[in-house]
Amino acid sequence: MPVLTDPSIRFRRSFLEAVKEFHADTDYEPSWFITDIDDAALSDSDEAAFETYVARVLAEGTEVGHKPGFVPMTTLWWTEGEEMLGRLAIRHRLIPKLERVGGHIGYDIRPGARRQGHATAMLRAAMPVAAGLGIAEALLTCDDTNVASRRVIEACGGRFVDEHDHKLRFWVPTRQPTS
Repeated sequence: MPVLTDPSIRFRRSFLEAVKEFHADTDYEPSWFITDIDDAALSDSDEAAFETYVARVLAEGTEVGHKPGFVPMTTLWWTEGEEMLGRLAIRHRLIPKLERVGGHIGYDIRPGARRQGHATAMLRAAMPVAAGLGIAEALLTCDDTNVASRRVIEACGGRFVDEHDHKLRFWVPTRQPTS
């Protein structure tokens, strides 16, 4: 059964395979998280560079470790055994740009693992983490043409807010209502 886990060098082989899948996918442009990886970290022979990449991603969850213009974000990988199936980033707070595009949570499932329910399960599993970061309701956005992502967000309780520049915005409760 897949679980959310912190990024780790133990998933290096699978992560590198996933990046190749994302680049080969002709249906979608690679996500920013794919284009934000140093070439050295993607090398089959440079384990130290991958370790540096993982350390950077983990540090981005702190006030001092995130890049200028970004907010702290907790990145988690959706894994099963030694396989990295997807990744999810929870931004700890919103800035005006994220209020329009991006929201609190962004996620990607590697192409070979899509259409198997992973995105919905991963987003559901992330809600308690977001709640633990003090996010009562998470803002999520998706392209107006991304029917699959819209269905994932709605399956997790997303309430449609509006559309802005071809982006749909939804509020998703991070805690399950009590009966």
